[in-house]
Amino acid sequence: MNHDRVEIFREKLDNFTISDYHGLISPGLTCYLNSVLQVFFMTEDFRGSIKRCCSEDSATIDTVLRKLFDDLERSLAETQNIIQTLGITDVYEQHDAAEYFEKILCLTSPEAAKVFKGELSHKTKCAECKKENNFRSSFWILPLAMENSYRQTYSLKRGLEAFFNKEKVCGENKMFCNQCKKKQDADIDCEMTQNPEILTLLLKRFTFDYKWDCYIKLHCEVDVPQTLHIENCEYDLYALVHHFGNLSGGHYTAEIKSFETGEWYHFNDDTVDRVPHSIPSYV
Repeated sequence: MNHDRVEIFREKLDNFTISDYHGLISPGLTCYLNSVLQVFFMTEDFRGSIKRCCSEDSATIDTVLRKLFDDLERSLAETQNIIQTLGITDVYEQHDAAEYFEKILCLTSPEAAKVFKGELSHKTKCAECKKENNFRSSFWILPLAMENSYRQTYSLKRGLEAFFNKEKVCGENKMFCNQCKKKQDADIDCEMTQNPEILTLLLKRFTFDYKWDCYIKLHCEVDVPQTLHIENCEYDLYALVHHFGNLSGGHYTAEIKSFETGEWYHFNDDTVDRVPHSIPSYV
């Protein structure tokens, strides 16, 4: 065996790894569900809260998740029970991963779900009478618009800043003022009044194409910082859910950093591989 062959064999051997985690066996096209389930499993506080679940009712989602997490710690796990609990009747119908991320959190006990929960304060001020209306709303996900990112790099940091920018509505977008009793120009302001322990951002990768008269997916690169600073809070990136394909269909996978090993892993349905390098800044 010559020197070149020894080096090639050594490099391949060094790159060969056995994953520390297990995939999900699921029927049909439920990759959207598999990806978010792996994010929940790999979130330390959420997994811990689910495993402390004391309910004896086998139909509650906490109990179903606890059984699924117990199975995932040992081997490949099946998702039939969680699919039934979520009321998914057609496993060949594709859905949005963010939709089921929120659905699971809405059904989960508050103790477990609270790590993802934040609160926003919305303020609307009439430009004419100066009357202010305020209300608060809870959120699991902050959606970031990407309409102006066609064929250019999108900055997640700037997108988040734009979400909280003050907005003036006028013309066709005027808002009804209860005091003026008619639609008026208005200033809209939004701020985060309760920072979630874990911040989840949804990149709205679509825009309307007036040439083809339809919505299209945006395939631009996204600049994702490893650390994000918001309102005196620091968030470290630990999970990404990817969608490959177009708006009518495709495939979901997840890349997640383990709180147990400090390594990144790629979750693709029943397959899990350790990522041999750090996650790039552009995705």
